[in-house]
Amino acid sequence: MTSNILVIGGTGKTGKRVAQNLTAQGHNVRIGGRNNDPAFDWDDPSTYAQALKDMDRAYIVYYPDLAVPGAKKAIQTLTDAALKSGLEKVVLLSGKGEKEAEACEDIVANSGLNYTVVRASWFNQNFSESFLLDPIQAGHVALPMPEAEVPFVDADDIAEVVTEVLLNDAYNSQIITATGPRKMTFKEIVNEIARGTGREVAFQSISQEEYNAAMKAAGVPDDYIWLFDYLFREVLGNPENQDVSNDIEKVLGRPATDFRAFVKKTAKTGVWNQSVTS
Repeated sequence: MTSNILVIGGTGKTGKRVAQNLTAQGHNVRIGGRNNDPAFDWDDPSTYAQALKDMDRAYIVYYPDLAVPGAKKAIQTLTDAALKSGLEKVVLLSGKGEKEAEACEDIVANSGLNYTVVRASWFNQNFSESFLLDPIQAGHVALPMPEAEVPFVDADDIAEVVTEVLLNDAYNSQIITATGPRKMTFKEIVNEIARGTGREVAFQSISQEEYNAAMKAAGVPDDYIWLFDYLFREVLGNPENQDVSNDIEKVLGRPATDFRAFVKKTAKTGVWNQSVTS
């Protein structure tokens, strides 16, 4: 059966992939964003109702992260509007190991809507589509928390999981934890990319304070510096948050994508061989 589905964050790493998957399956997809018609703006709750109008289901990605101040209020307002609009179900993308994000999960769980929560570890695509791309291209990656072991997860896997649980009500009221199949340190990640591209890419361990200062010097806004500080200290810094889950295999019937496979696929695009200034 064809559904009308709102994808909030439909131009982001997972959102664009979910939208593509749903469209390929014949569903009607509405992208929720400031520049779309109707517009959806997290900072303007008056846009919520129109974006939800005539929609059956919704995928929710809160930007920049559910941990930031204001996220809980926005999620509460959105779920109230979704219930009022008659929405059947929501899938919320959450962060693995983020206590603040779990508070937002509770809001969704108690909203009266059918729901599934997908808790994701850090994305492989942070190294190819996000803030760690430039350092890889420059051949020098300086990061804190060198001892952290992270089960990096592929955005394609997350999107496939979200698509399945969004359409399949057997996953209602469940929390799906999406991780890669193994834990890796930042140095191991960088070395893997270097081998896969045949380039020299160095890893340097720095303190959190040094990393914050570097972001500030680069003109990164204070609220983003706060967010990265939180994610490094509270999420990556807690070993209990970095367990490997097999939920992707349970949902998709295949193993999660290994980072080496991601590197092999991404290296073919040439994105890591481009100049930072190009």
